[in-house]
Amino acid sequence: MVDVLTKEQRKYNMSRIRGKDTSPELKIRKMLYTRGIQGYRVHYKLPGKPDIVFIKKRIAIFIDGCFWHKCPECFQEPQTRKEFWMNKIDANVKRDHDVNQKLETDGWKVLRFWEHRVRKDPESVVAEIVRILES
Repeated sequence: MVDVLTKEQRKYNMSRIRGKDTSPELKIRKMLYTRGIQGYRVHYKLPGKPDIVFIKKRIAIFIDGCFWHKCPECFQEPQTRKEFWMNKIDANVKRDHDVNQKLETDGWKVLRFWEHRVRKDPESVVAEIVRILES
């Protein structure tokens, strides 16, 4: 199936997709700050570029987009350029797995949260982060 958008429209749409400081990330960071949780870094240079990093506790937190990281609950295959997109998304999933292994081997605790969970129930995400920080 051919792309339904022109090249210029597709380029514009793709340019609007954020790789960092997404609304789910900002929501979690704001909630952590409101609870007085400090000592984390954003955009810290680690494999996979975690969204939030607690350096002293060695905790790396990722907030994964449901489409880009193939959420098992709500992922829907693209309708156009299926082969291209599935190759790209499958490579993301493999890279996520490899990053988890690398960080865990290096002594990091890796937490991954789906975008839909952050949007529906951010309190449970923050509660899980706090529980792990306190353990």
